[in-house]
Amino acid sequence: MADISDFANDLVQERLDQALAARNANKPAVAPHSFMFCEGCETPIPLGRRLAIPGCTQCVICETIDEARKVRHDR
Repeated sequence: MADISDFANDLVQERLDQALAARNANKPAVAPHSFMFCEGCETPIPLGRRLAIPGCTQCVICETIDEARKVRHDR
């Protein structure tokens, strides 16, 4: 059976959720910056890749190698 403390906790949680939603709504939608050169091998990252994947930091080859390493370590 719910008591006054449960109602107070629910009210506080609702207010926190509203405050966070308002804060997130006011954040500007800034796309992450893509690198011009791969941080792994320093080759130029093609414009198509930088536009398709905002915030990319590696070329396709280095990204593929990193993903394969992550899959191997996740097992």
